[in-house]
Amino acid sequence: MKLVRYGAKGAEKPGLIDKSGQLRDLSEQVGDLDGAAYAPASLKKLAELDTSKLPAVSGKPRLGAPVTGISKFVAIGLNYIDHAKETGNPIPAEPIFFLKANTALSGPNDAVEKPRGSTKLDWEVEIAAIIGSRAKYVSEADALNHVAGYTICNDVSERNFQIERLGQWTKGKSHDTFGPVGPWLVTKDEIPDVQKLSMWLDVNGKRRQTGSTSTMIFSMAKCVSYVSQFMTLLPGDIVTTGTPPGVGTGMKPPTFLNVGDVVTLGIEGLGEQRQEIVAA
Repeated sequence: MKLVRYGAKGAEKPGLIDKSGQLRDLSEQVGDLDGAAYAPASLKKLAELDTSKLPAVSGKPRLGAPVTGISKFVAIGLNYIDHAKETGNPIPAEPIFFLKANTALSGPNDAVEKPRGSTKLDWEVEIAAIIGSRAKYVSEADALNHVAGYTICNDVSERNFQIERLGQWTKGKSHDTFGPVGPWLVTKDEIPDVQKLSMWLDVNGKRRQTGSTSTMIFSMAKCVSYVSQFMTLLPGDIVTTGTPPGVGTGMKPPTFLNVGDVVTLGIEGLGEQRQEIVAA
């Protein structure tokens, strides 16, 4: 299934994309796509629906992030060897993770704000997992059993805030709109191998990132398992898992985003995003 939230910001409704690509409303089945909706029993009921009988949604409404009410937004850093090298960092011996503010969460095609005082606004195409069942001290072998599905995240970053303002990563990762997620959550059954998905990102139509989840240092299962050793992941929580090479800070010379720039990105089987950069 491809599960979506659609409509005006703050008033999104739950929906799904059927096999023909038609958006259909799920308001009579679930109140919203939160942690409860992504629990295994709920997903099973949704999968059994006759989608042809669900109300079709006309036009092309705005899409919100495909999950709401999250308890935490976890991000893995430096999880691709070439990305670590391009940023001048050593290859990590174990996953590095930090928290993005929940208020950074935004729709896949919403504008991204350039914060006041920003000088080094950067992009990062990433694959993210949305948790479906409580995960605490889970093994790597069991980790994906706690995942509801996968989606795209642009882990937008302000490198000056992140690195030069006393080194607090969360500070450079948490401005409003710094977490575009979507366009939809794709349930695990539609992704045969999460470690074999191509990914890309363009800025103003020029390819900046090309990669594959096959080159992650730590697999999706390892990331989820590892985080669960330090904090409990709850249904609906987001774990985004790092970016391949090609970020602005790694270019020679470094190149960053400005107001008016357009970022497009996608991951095989998970759809695409588009954001315009605007002033905060």
